[in-house]
Amino acid sequence: MDLWTRARAFAGEASKRSQELSAEAAKRSSALVSETAKKSKEIFSETASKSLEIAAEATKQADLLAGQIKHLASDLPVPSIPPIPAIPPIPSGAASEPDAAELERYGITEDLRDFVKGMTISTFRDFPLQDEPEMSDVPTVSNVRQDLNEWQAKHATLVLSAVKEISKFRYELCPRYMKERKFWRVYFLLVNSYTAPFENKYFEELKVKAEEEKKDSQKEASQSQASQATTAEQKDTKTPSKTSTSTNPEHDLDVFLLGDLGSDDEGPDVGDDGLDDDFDKIDATSGLESDDDDKNPAAGKAEDAK
Repeated sequence: MDLWTRARAFAGEASKRSQELSAEAAKRSSALVSETAKKSKEIFSETASKSLEIAAEATKQADLLAGQIKHLASDLPVPSIPPIPAIPPIPSGAASEPDAAELERYGITEDLRDFVKGMTISTFRDFPLQDEPEMSDVPTVSNVRQDLNEWQAKHATLVLSAVKEISKFRYELCPRYMKERKFWRVYFLLVNSYTAPFENKYFEELKVKAEEEKKDSQKEASQSQASQATTAEQKDTKTPSKTSTSTNPEHDLDVFLLGDLGSDDEGPDVGDDGLDDDFDKIDATSGLESDDDDKNPAAGKAEDAK
C-alpha cells in the first residue's frame, strides 16, 4: 500500500510539475513571439525608412545628372536635317498585274472573262473526258504543267493570275478530283473558240520571224563568202608581181655561177688576163697528160682497166 501511495503521489507531483513547466513554456513562448514581432516591425520600419531615403537620394542624383546633360547638350551645335520627301504610295497589285498588251496577245480578253464567269466546278468535274495515263513524270513550273505548248503555258500562267475564277477552280479540283493534265485539257477545250485565233497568230509570227532570221543568216553567209573570194583574188593578183624575178630557176643559177653579166659588160675589162692564164694552165696540163698516155700505152690500158 505504501508503494502504491508513493507512486500515486509521485505521479501527481510529476503531472503538477509538467503543467507548471508547460505554462511557463507557453508564457515564455508568447513573450518571445511578441518580442520577435516587435523586433520585426522595428526592422521593417527602419528598412522602409532607409529605402525612402535611398530613393530620394537616387532621384536627387538623377535630376542633377539630367541637368548636367541638358546643359552640355545646349552647348553642342545641332546639325540641320533636311526634310525627307514623301514617298508616294505603291498602288496595290501594280507589280503583280500583267500588262494589258500581253494579256491581249495571249487571248485573255473580256469575252474570255465573261465566258469563264459562267463556269462552275461541275463544268470541269463533269466534262466527258477520260483520264489518259501519263507516260512520264512531266514537271510543273509556276503551277503550270510543261506538257502544254509554249503559247498555252504562257496563257495558263497569265490566266491564273488575271482570272481569279480559274485559279479558284484549279485549287479546288487539283489534285483531289482530277489531275493537272486533265484540268488544262478540259480548260483549253472549253475556251478553244476564244483562244485559237490568238494561238494561231502567235505561231504564224514565230514562223515569219524564223524565216526572216534564216534569210538574214544566209545573206550574211553569202556576203562573208563574197568577201573571202574578193580577198583571195586580190592576193592572187599581188603574188606574180612579188615573185616575177624568181620564176626562172635556170636564170637564177646562171646569175649565181657567172655573176651579173650586165654589170660586167658595162664596166671596164678587169681581171681578164688572169682568167686567160688559168685557161692556159688547164690546156697545158691536159696536153701533158695526153702525151704521157701516148708514150706509155700500157699505163693507159692499166688505167683503163682500173
